[in-house]
Amino acid sequence: MSGAAPFQSYFFQLFALLRLSAVQLVRAPSAPRRADAAGRLSRQAVLLAAIGGVIIVALMLTFDAIEIGMMPSRGTPSLWPVRIVTDFGKDDYVLWLLAAALIAIGLVAPLRKGVSRTRLLHVGTQVQYLFFAVLIPVLMGQLIKWVVGRGRPFVGGKANAFNFAPFNGTEAYFSLPSSHAVTGCALAFAVAAIWPKTRIAMAVYALAIAASRLVLLAHHPSDVVAGGVLGVIGALAVRYWFAVRRLGFAIRDQGEIVPR
Repeated sequence: MSGAAPFQSYFFQLFALLRLSAVQLVRAPSAPRRADAAGRLSRQAVLLAAIGGVIIVALMLTFDAIEIGMMPSRGTPSLWPVRIVTDFGKDDYVLWLLAAALIAIGLVAPLRKGVSRTRLLHVGTQVQYLFFAVLIPVLMGQLIKWVVGRGRPFVGGKANAFNFAPFNGTEAYFSLPSSHAVTGCALAFAVAAIWPKTRIAMAVYALAIAASRLVLLAHHPSDVVAGGVLGVIGALAVRYWFAVRRLGFAIRDQGEIVPR
């Protein structure tokens, strides 16, 4: 019986940590200046959506069909490095990696005590933010893809930027927005939100993922811009959700959200 006690204690602590994590994510907002943060988020989201919308329409009208005609043929063997790069922005891979990190932290945390556990749980909160900052805009993107039904480059046999079949639901008509761009830009923003010194590196990462989708003829330029805008807005919204619950972020004057 004495040998079973440590295992019972471990699973009790594990359950308690999981319950606490879930409760923290859905508890009522309590941070001061959350109204300022909400106003700041609204302004940022509207500005991004407006600028992005103008760019998307302009690209559709002027450059989408031209750009895909400039790219190498789909399946060109020499593009293998680009195919490797693009996989770093695949939503399944990114989300499973983050989920695995969360599981690992959850399993190890009950074995730690004191400051060590506190630090590990803080990292867990950061990884939670990264996970949801990617997941939420990715899910939104899937819904938009289904509703919009934009054909991928050369679907239908020609470079047509206005090949739409709303509610089609097939992969050929899942072009707008680019899921890779959503994932890349959401992850880049989220990582930089936690660790500001990574901004340049994460911007390069997001641009590389976006460019790879164009070179591989998986998307039109406007699809990539739409994905980038959606990814950043989604990550902004999730950051606000965490900040007003005092999870990983704090709210300063004028509603500025900063890492804790």
